[in-house]
Amino acid sequence: MSNNTNRNTIFTADDILYEDNHLIAINKRTGQLVQSDADGEKGLEDVVKAFIKHRDKKPGDVFLGVVHRIDRPVSGVVLFAKTSKALTRLNDMMRDRSIRKIYWAITDNVPEEHEGTLHHWITRDGKTNKAHAYTSQRGDAKEAILHYRLLGGSRNYRLLEIELITGRHHQIRCQLAKVGCPIKGDLKYGAPRSNPGGGISLHSRNIEFIHPVRKEQIIITAPTPTDDNLWSFFEASQEANA
Repeated sequence: MSNNTNRNTIFTADDILYEDNHLIAINKRTGQLVQSDADGEKGLEDVVKAFIKHRDKKPGDVFLGVVHRIDRPVSGVVLFAKTSKALTRLNDMMRDRSIRKIYWAITDNVPEEHEGTLHHWITRDGKTNKAHAYTSQRGDAKEAILHYRLLGGSRNYRLLEIELITGRHHQIRCQLAKVGCPIKGDLKYGAPRSNPGGGISLHSRNIEFIHPVRKEQIIITAPTPTDDNLWSFFEASQEANA
C-alpha cells in the first residue's frame, strides 16, 4: 500500500492543465486515486486541496468538488470545481451529457469497422469490481454508448479515440473488451500482459464544456504520460498529422 500511497501524493504545479476562480483541471497520473478510499489512501482531491491551501495561504478549509472520476489505472484530465456554484452547475451538465469527454485507448486489435458506435447494456459485479456488457437489455443493466474511431497504429498496437456518451462503471474498458479489443495492460478485461507500473493504456485526453459561470467554451487537453514510449510515439504521430 505504501507504493500506491506515495504515488497518490505526487503532485506539482505542472500537473495543472487549467485553473480560474471556479475550476481546476489536473492531469492525473497513472495509479492515482481521484478520491481517498476507505483504507486511508490519499486521493488526488485531498492532494490538490492541500496544494491550493499552501499556495494561496488560505487560513481555512479549501472547497474542492469532484465533477467526474476516472479509474485508478487511467491517466489524464480530471475536472474539479473550486466553488459550490460551479459544482452544482457542472453536475447538472454531467447529467445532461453536455460535457464532452474524449479518451485515447491503445489496443492490440481494432473493431471491424474503423469508426462507429458501441451500444451495450452493462452490469456491475461488486464482488469482483468488474463490469459485464450485453448486446441486449436485461434486468437492471444500464445502457452504455460510446463512439470510437481509429487514429493510427504502430507495428503492434492501435490508437483509438473514444467519445464517451454515457458514464458507466469501467465502460470503455468493458465495451472494448466485449468486441475483442481489450486495452493494453488491462488484465481485468482480457489483455494478455500487464503494463510496467500496473496502469492501463487508457487516457482521458480532452474535456469540452461551456464554462458554468463565464459561459465561454472551454477545451482542456491532457498530454499523454511522458514516461511511456508508446504514448510518446502516438502523441508525436498525432501532432505530425494535425
